[in-house]
Amino acid sequence: MITLDQIRAMSIGSVNESNARSVMVALEQSGAKLGVDRPHRLAQYLPQIMHESADFKYDREIWGPTAAQKRYDTRTDLGNTAAADGDGRFYAGRTAMQITGKSNYRQFRDWCQEQGLNPPDFVEFPELVNIDPWEGLGPLWYWSTRDLNAYADKGDVEMITRRINGGLNGYSDRLARLVRCSLVLIGYRATDIREFQEAAGLKVDGIAGPATRAALHAALRKLPAESVSASPPPPTVATSRPILKIGAKGDVVVEMQQALRSAGITVTVDGDFGDKTRLAVLNFQRQVGLIADGKVGPATWHALLSPAPTTTPETPVDSRLDNPVSSKEPGLLEALLGLIFRSRT
Repeated sequence: MITLDQIRAMSIGSVNESNARSVMVALEQSGAKLGVDRPHRLAQYLPQIMHESADFKYDREIWGPTAAQKRYDTRTDLGNTAAADGDGRFYAGRTAMQITGKSNYRQFRDWCQEQGLNPPDFVEFPELVNIDPWEGLGPLWYWSTRDLNAYADKGDVEMITRRINGGLNGYSDRLARLVRCSLVLIGYRATDIREFQEAAGLKVDGIAGPATRAALHAALRKLPAESVSASPPPPTVATSRPILKIGAKGDVVVEMQQALRSAGITVTVDGDFGDKTRLAVLNFQRQVGLIADGKVGPATWHALLSPAPTTTPETPVDSRLDNPVSSKEPGLLEALLGLIFRSRT
């Protein structure tokens, strides 16, 4: 399950939680339908919108206007008029994907209607895309209508970037975020490149180059579809157990060793987590499709204690409970509606 705490862990800066929840609610309600619930696709989707929005800080374009923004006013390829009549600012970028241009606002409105929803007329009132649920649906619309899942299935971050950006602006940041998101989704901390490389049998250098990114993609493809929730999951028996690794001793190690034997893994039940127990844990993790790191974290505990093994990725050790879902702050709709009826000059 993708949680707000994992979003925080993936981020490079501080997260605007209200905007992030908008994205997560849309993923929760529509992600599976659009195929954006597979971990390897989420690992491409999330870093792109987190780059575009600076960790969800910006859900609308900062207007200068800059020289480039002035040119938007007559960008007929975006559906704006050829006249300098204010279309550039009126249809400026909004949502975490920065929907820009009259044509894109029209297409997003029409897509929402095709989904059986009842959206406002974003051509007349583009500011309303920043109201839930449209704010979270906007990035999903863009992603799905450009068939970016197909590139995500191949791990082709360069083509995804080109389809979103038109070039490779900010590519190094997008790559860094891809690695962070991938590690967190698999069950590592966002900076645990070396730990992943060791577990994957790669050269351990702490550099997330092409080989490491390919291994991350392969590991993600083995994981089941993810559900998304902006609310904390209820505590389980598995999450109440400590994380075990070499050197651990005691009754909880006995419990773990007995569970391994019940799963058909050969191990001595002696309450001592030594090299042989670590090997048994590695064998079990490979058997059930978990990342084989030889540590018994929440996902491994869950697989050991469940009636049937699962392939839920490990939860990062320092995970925190999320805040409950909340709507946008009151007064935003009223403020936006006040802007709608301004004079267009």
